[in-house]
Amino acid sequence: MSGGKSTLYWDQQPTNRVKSMTMNKTQTEQDPRWQSVLDRDAGADGSFVFAVKTTGIYCRPSCPSRRAKPANVAFYDAPKDAEAAGFRPCMRCNPKGQSAAQANTEIIAEACRIIEASDEMPKLDDLAAKVGFSSHYFHRQFKAITGLTPREWGAAHRAQKVRAELQDKENTVTEAIYDAGFNANSRFYETSNKVLGMTPTAFRQGGKDTDIRFALGESALGAILVAESDKGICAIAMGDDPEVLVNELQDCFPKANLIGGDAAFEARVAQVVGFVEAPQIGLDLPLDIRGTAFQQRVWQALRDIPMGETVSYADIARQIGAPKSVRAVAGACAANKLAVAIPCHRVVRNDGDLSGYRWGIERKRALLEKESAA
Repeated sequence: MSGGKSTLYWDQQPTNRVKSMTMNKTQTEQDPRWQSVLDRDAGADGSFVFAVKTTGIYCRPSCPSRRAKPANVAFYDAPKDAEAAGFRPCMRCNPKGQSAAQANTEIIAEACRIIEASDEMPKLDDLAAKVGFSSHYFHRQFKAITGLTPREWGAAHRAQKVRAELQDKENTVTEAIYDAGFNANSRFYETSNKVLGMTPTAFRQGGKDTDIRFALGESALGAILVAESDKGICAIAMGDDPEVLVNELQDCFPKANLIGGDAAFEARVAQVVGFVEAPQIGLDLPLDIRGTAFQQRVWQALRDIPMGETVSYADIARQIGAPKSVRAVAGACAANKLAVAIPCHRVVRNDGDLSGYRWGIERKRALLEKESAA
């Protein structure tokens, strides 16, 4: 009798163990945190840890170690919870301390401060050596974290500074150029059109003698204005009243020569209207993007959002390596002057609700609906 019971017990035990592992595998695979582990998502670091029962170790989501089988994985909200369950921290990803991504972000932030404090753009090798990285690794990490190369960051910082200096009417143009970190007028004037979209004098005078072509179109979302400088499309605006859109453009460049677009330029407007009506056709236009280094990082991240998808302001902040800059990200979205070309309408609140939009919440909702349908 006892032998029969023993036989029954051992016959059932493996079956129960297999069932348990199968259930745990299913639960893990259905947990959204598992996808973060599969993606080694550094943005999820700090929100949870995962433990591997076969090794007794717990890790952060971005851990580069070999992936465990889902049947052996358990999730915990914090390291202390995993340790209370008997797991010890991974020596490779250090889930209790600072991650490699966080450390690199701080180092790159220091490099940005060095660039901004330098009279001239430091050489890549010198800059990398100052922060303790090899040149290749430093360049790759800088681009990944800021969205710009070190040289592009320096150029954007000087562009921002020269704009501020030129707005100070007590400075001469030459003083503004030198104060912004350009050690020769000739060097700045070679790139002034790229930095300002016009000459320094024209910038100070509100765009005097600068030609900006524009044209208006009509779409299901109302009036659309498209404006172009010599560099590329510098404004795309939407509204109910075409006259208001033109007045806003005039306010941006009070002394510029606003020129009504010819037939060739009106084809540009048709492209924008066509993209609004059918976003799946795409929009490939040369853009004149002017903004601070931070704004450019945000705007580039916006352009990387696939059509039909949305992200939160916090997602963008994490993507550009500045997770605490959610409000600044929202400010950069609000400063965007290129509707649909820089798709700030794809950014929503953390709960999925629509937030403010420069050209109206209803237009934002309509754009998202069109993209989702496409």
